[in-house]
Amino acid sequence: MSTPVTRLPRRYNAAVDFVERHLVEGRGAHVAYVDHAGETTYAQLADRVARIATIVRALGVAPEQRVLLCLHDTADFPAVFFGAIRAGVVPVPVNTLLTAADYAYFLADSRARVLFVSDALLPKLAPALAGLADPPRVVVVASPMAPGGDLLGPDSHPTLTTLLADAEPLALAADTTADDVAFWLYSSGSTGAPKGAIHLHSHLAHTAELYGRGVLGIHADDIVFSAAKLFFAYGLGNAMTFPLYVGATAVLLADRPTPAAVMRVLEAHQPTIFCGVPTLFASMLADASIADARGSARLRASISAGEALPRHTGERWRARFGTDVLDGIGSTELLHIFLSNRHDDVRYGTTGKPVPGYDVKLLDEEGRPVADGEEGALWVSGPSCCVAYWNQRERSLATFHGPWMRTGDRYVRDAAGLFTYVGRGDDMLKVGGIWVSPFEVESALSAHAAVLECAVVGHPDGDGLIKPRAFVVLVAGLAASDALVAELKAFVKATLAPYKYPRWIDVVDELPKTATGKIQRFKLRG
Repeated sequence: MSTPVTRLPRRYNAAVDFVERHLVEGRGAHVAYVDHAGETTYAQLADRVARIATIVRALGVAPEQRVLLCLHDTADFPAVFFGAIRAGVVPVPVNTLLTAADYAYFLADSRARVLFVSDALLPKLAPALAGLADPPRVVVVASPMAPGGDLLGPDSHPTLTTLLADAEPLALAADTTADDVAFWLYSSGSTGAPKGAIHLHSHLAHTAELYGRGVLGIHADDIVFSAAKLFFAYGLGNAMTFPLYVGATAVLLADRPTPAAVMRVLEAHQPTIFCGVPTLFASMLADASIADARGSARLRASISAGEALPRHTGERWRARFGTDVLDGIGSTELLHIFLSNRHDDVRYGTTGKPVPGYDVKLLDEEGRPVADGEEGALWVSGPSCCVAYWNQRERSLATFHGPWMRTGDRYVRDAAGLFTYVGRGDDMLKVGGIWVSPFEVESALSAHAAVLECAVVGHPDGDGLIKPRAFVVLVAGLAASDALVAELKAFVKATLAPYKYPRWIDVVDELPKTATGKIQRFKLRG
């Protein structure tokens, strides 16, 4: 069984380790964050964290109670996150792209006592707040995305800027342990209501040490830019946990990470590490408007997660930008990547090998280990696994089994120990009595120059038998035609076994996705 590589003391507060420690080690003047407002040094961040800890306590939040964070990516996000942790309070970051009904669910489920919300997002939260019998206190945080005007209305809420000016720094962090609850993250909720994954103080250090240092090799001289947002477990590690752990610098983008916006950041700030998702990598490579852009001359590594990276996307990225993409898989429950390619061992089309410190196994439907070359359900054990889902006992029992977690993903492991993604357990298709991976068909289809992205689901033919059906988004400037559809079918047939080709191809303007970019195939099955 895996044991933590990072040895932490029993008395431990993550805010001290990730923020205050840098002052003791002489990095106070080093830049921690660059955002729309400029630079924030480690000393400035530490001062803000300590003041926010005081603010949280002054607002009446007791240790172990929750505060909800609905914030754009600015330097205020890590300040509020660690300010709450310093006070012994539990921050709960949530997706900024959802609806009032979603936020009403988060507020009620978490029983948050305070809501920290970006000014531009307050109108979306207002209906959710109005519907609560016991609404939380609200603190409004400035962001560059506010449209202007009086967003606060007649019942104005205090602003973080005003509260910071009046607050004294909290001198001593809460006396917590490494096993205390530190924060929650909600799952994307693509299959049912979102689940609050409960994480401990120790989990941040474990992911930073095991993946951040151990695989990514991040160090204090790095400049990190993550297009994946901080509310996403993947983005939280990329742009907050990993840089702060080693004293590096992170660049934050509050706006939507379009290919053009991402390229502007790469060129303006010259990051050494870039963190994206497969859809973004493919979109950037296909966007004619940035075809001549050079990106960052200092880029030494890119990483990808969220969904499996198609082989041709990684190869095209390397050819254009001169650096490999380290594809990996993580989850909200495990906090970050636990299976990954390595700098010196990139095998496109695979997810690589287990991150040291994590155990991975593949089991069949009876719970028995499968042999190399056979498909199985992916189970993971590691020191950053959440302890449970909040108020979801049945779903917790179905997912967590002692130290092991059932991920819901299906993989094949080869003799060299490399893991190749097959699909989600509920996405697999049986065609002519043979299992077919939608991802395998998608990878073949998306290798065609006309395809920007695609999704494959099962669809009954005239005899009621399931066959692959593809939904395709074409690259800009191309139009659907019978000839193109025939060409795409022939292209897949030439790549895969003939029975795997999509019998139907629907050209669509966009694919349904979660706010974190994962394709919602269940919406295509109707």
